[in-house]
Amino acid sequence: MTHYMLLVVNDESFRDRPKPELDAIYGEVTRWSDEMTRKGILKGGSQLAPKRTAMTVRRVNGEMKVFDGPFIESKEHVGGYMLIDVPDLDEAIRVAKSFPATVEVRPTVEH
Repeated sequence: MTHYMLLVVNDESFRDRPKPELDAIYGEVTRWSDEMTRKGILKGGSQLAPKRTAMTVRRVNGEMKVFDGPFIESKEHVGGYMLIDVPDLDEAIRVAKSFPATVEVRPTVEH
């Protein structure tokens, strides 16, 4: 089996939706997570706090500096992640297609 990271890509404005709509979205994600866990595919993951809480640590002139905010400024950002364990990329894509939001699929590097 190979590990793949599914990065949930979204626009933080989704958090401004009415509570019933958010509850429905989170309900879909919970059902998906429960199913993938039951099948032994989902190995972990979490929603991330809003990007305004991000800090970036970067080497500048040989010294590590801390900056407020995410590494990349963009409208869309990584809002969560899941680690899945599947046989190949085709299966990772199939699993990603079943998730109720946009995700980036990235294989992990095994050392």
